[in-house]
Amino acid sequence: MKVKQSIPKHLRFTLEHFNAQFPDNTSCLEFLKEQKYPSGLIPCAKCEKDRKHHRVTGRPAYACDYCGSMISPMAGTIFEKSSTSLRTWFYAMYLMSATRCGISAKQIQRETGVTYKTAWRMFKQIRTLMSEDISLEGSAVEIDETYVGGKNKRLSKRRGSTGRPGADSPKTPVFGMVERGGRVVAQVVPDAKHKTLFPIIHERILPASIVYSDEFPVYDHLGETPHGYDHRRIQHAEKVYVMGDIHTNTIEGFWSLVKRGIGGVYHSVSRKYLQSYLDEYSFRYNRRFSNEPMFVSLLDQISERVN
Repeated sequence: MKVKQSIPKHLRFTLEHFNAQFPDNTSCLEFLKEQKYPSGLIPCAKCEKDRKHHRVTGRPAYACDYCGSMISPMAGTIFEKSSTSLRTWFYAMYLMSATRCGISAKQIQRETGVTYKTAWRMFKQIRTLMSEDISLEGSAVEIDETYVGGKNKRLSKRRGSTGRPGADSPKTPVFGMVERGGRVVAQVVPDAKHKTLFPIIHERILPASIVYSDEFPVYDHLGETPHGYDHRRIQHAEKVYVMGDIHTNTIEGFWSLVKRGIGGVYHSVSRKYLQSYLDEYSFRYNRRFSNEPMFVSLLDQISERVN
């Protein structure tokens, strides 16, 4: 019996596809050049004109056909000044984009053969491509806060409105906003107070949006001027989780994805690096309806993040 592929054909980017498109360092470098200079002409600082360039043998650079000055497509990217081969970098990017729940630096070390120190550095650098500064333009946005990290022994087993960790908790507070059927923004915050969350809400959510939340008291004045949001709430403390279209199931589903991924793949994440992990999960989530493979979306970020 033939098993039907769950991933549409145009979204599949298998290892076979990767090896065919990027068989060596030269193909990776040529891809970078074409991505940064799609016209085929490269600005020459010495000539002060766009010129044709040719590949310099034995070096990851191209030389101006007119004056001979050289330029590297790796300049200003995460690959600059790295002694690791460009194809290894591309393969690590492929591995990180090919999984829904993430991949550890230790696994990248095993797959690529680099040292753990190198794998960890690549891991962090590739994650910088996944950070995004976006505003939510949807008409319906769910907001919620969660806490990531070690167990709080003082935390009551009853979740409720009073079941949130206190200021002395080892957990890290995270605030999230998600468009229904759209994108998500997740941000590490110092606390879940009004003065911390409201500026983020005003910056990311359009004033005309309907905002859904639970009964957390911090959100009490969200519907008042000058905020002006149509604020609708669900009473979780009363064991009510859905009432018509009022719920926060979308953002809570994203929290579940993040926590299962961190617990299953990374086991634990420090407060210092948590934002980069949130960026990674948000990047994947925001492209779940994309018409291109995740690896291609990640490659597209390279030229957009040139220093």
